[in-house]
Amino acid sequence: MLRVLAVDDEEPALSELLYLLDQDPRVGSVLPALEATEALRTLSRAVEGGADAVDVVFLDINMPGLNGLELARLLGGFAAPPLIVFVTAHEDFAVRAFDLKAVDYLLKPLREERFAEAVRRVAELTHAGQGPRVQPAVPPGGGQVPVELGGVTRFVPVADIAYAEAHGDYARLHTPRGSHLVRVPLSTLEEQWRTHGFVRIHRSHLVALDRIEELRLDGGNLTVRVGHRVLPVSRRNARELRDLLARRATGTAARAR
Repeated sequence: MLRVLAVDDEEPALSELLYLLDQDPRVGSVLPALEATEALRTLSRAVEGGADAVDVVFLDINMPGLNGLELARLLGGFAAPPLIVFVTAHEDFAVRAFDLKAVDYLLKPLREERFAEAVRRVAELTHAGQGPRVQPAVPPGGGQVPVELGGVTRFVPVADIAYAEAHGDYARLHTPRGSHLVRVPLSTLEEQWRTHGFVRIHRSHLVALDRIEELRLDGGNLTVRVGHRVLPVSRRNARELRDLLARRATGTAARAR
């Protein structure tokens, strides 16, 4: 059974969180806290009293004083840090949240099905004795990426992705209709997406070759234009990129004859 700490500075939101946790049979005990400092005191009292460690903290982000991201960073320094599930009304903090190795990122208002999925992930990781695991963005041989938006899982075709941008152990996928954060390193995407026509141009960027509209050399610095974005090309990746673009141009010319 999971041991949970629930933290939210708004009483109605905390009450809803406690209700959902109480309804889940995988949850054993729940400790509530209305602020981050209270959460730290609660954890300290539990440890000093010889109580079992908390498995997971369901944590709001926008709180007065010490916010949720700062608290998660402090908890990450514990000898046996709890898992973190962020619960927030704002999408803006997703990158920073996943940089802190959060298991999940739930958006308010909470949906019961989506909440249950977060608890399932926590239970799975806890029973396996592991921290958050990186999940492949594209199943082997797959041409779609499962992404979560507002608690709904959608499948984005790889063909719609113009480029991917590294965010630590995560990647942000850019499409003409928006961007999506996935829990997978850029190096993994590079390996999986070679057959989909993607090329690494920089340690921070993986680009679909057919989305490159312009290659420019300016003051010794090489860049490419992808839609409205201009992305840097590292010296290490410049030769491979030039060769691939030259081959693409040759192939296009041959087909035009």
